[in-house]
Amino acid sequence: MSDWTSRAARLVDELNEAGKVRSPQWQEAFRVVPRHVFVPEYYQQDGTGTWVTVRTDSPEGLDAVYANRALFTAVDEHGRGVSSSSMPGLMARMLELLDIHRGDRVLEIGTGTGYNAAVLCSVLGDDNVYSVDIDYVDTARERLASLGFAPTLATRDGVLGLPAGAPYDRIEATVAVASIPYAWVQQVREGGLILADLKIGTAAGNLVLLQRDGRVAEGRFDGGYAAFMSMRHPSRVEPPTAPVEVDTSSTVTGVTGVPPKAWEESVPWFLASLSLPEGTTYGFALDTRYTPTAALFTAPDGSRATVSLDGEDGTRECEQSGPHRLWDEVERAYALWEDLGQPSWERFGLTVTAEAQTVWLDDPVRPAWSCPLPE
Repeated sequence: MSDWTSRAARLVDELNEAGKVRSPQWQEAFRVVPRHVFVPEYYQQDGTGTWVTVRTDSPEGLDAVYANRALFTAVDEHGRGVSSSSMPGLMARMLELLDIHRGDRVLEIGTGTGYNAAVLCSVLGDDNVYSVDIDYVDTARERLASLGFAPTLATRDGVLGLPAGAPYDRIEATVAVASIPYAWVQQVREGGLILADLKIGTAAGNLVLLQRDGRVAEGRFDGGYAAFMSMRHPSRVEPPTAPVEVDTSSTVTGVTGVPPKAWEESVPWFLASLSLPEGTTYGFALDTRYTPTAALFTAPDGSRATVSLDGEDGTRECEQSGPHRLWDEVERAYALWEDLGQPSWERFGLTVTAEAQTVWLDDPVRPAWSCPLPE
């Protein structure tokens, strides 16, 4: 495995050139912490959609583990990726956003493989790094210990944080959350920072950096884009997946000028998701040859919308049914976004209190939208 050091150095050079990691402390951390120790193998799909295992003690595996790419590290019985090692570039960008200094105490939500905790330990020391997850903690602890790292790890629901080490200077969530748990606000010090991937719906949201001011945490969304796996909860039993019973009793048809793959424009899709029913998903309607013919949106209440992928003069046919007109909400969000001048992510912010979470534009007194409250 002697070749890993040159690969790690090359990766850091690439991240530096791309502007992902600029601080010497993080550049050095990514050079000296061996990612392959935390990702001894990963999963990828072959041409048939079957998951295959790739060991990272092979040349192919080493190339992959020291590339700027996310790697699936666990797959469940349903063939779904449930854990991954994040892109090093995203990890570095988040560490830079958090403006971490030596002596800071950091809580990581989502231990995963332990790689990010090791990077933190290499700069801050074991005593200043805390990390929680609902799974994989024992394995992460063993891999960290093999390199001489011993941060405080705990197996617990991430929404609870970790009171034992509070107050923290920084809280970093490496999982996506539908709302910011207020426990995190309570556990970060006055003036401390929280960085999390807020996803109020499928692919609907982005990284947001909050600063605590009394009982409030407030800040802006990041100008780039990031996506993490959704946080899982140990006490929550997921109900069996059942087909949505589509309500076709009130079908309406029309035409639209909004692109059918509405989720590809992340800001208006986020605005639409603030009004769409909880649990709305998207995908494609297929013909008999399994070729996509329309974008498909469904909600648990039986609402459904399809928008043709083909059209003339920039318009496409759409069809909606059920108690909620899903595509109408998307069109309203796009129209609002256009009226506001197509604002980018960094113009939006979030305010979190114990009672409410509010999205705003430019400053907290500008047009605001309510976010879902924690369960």
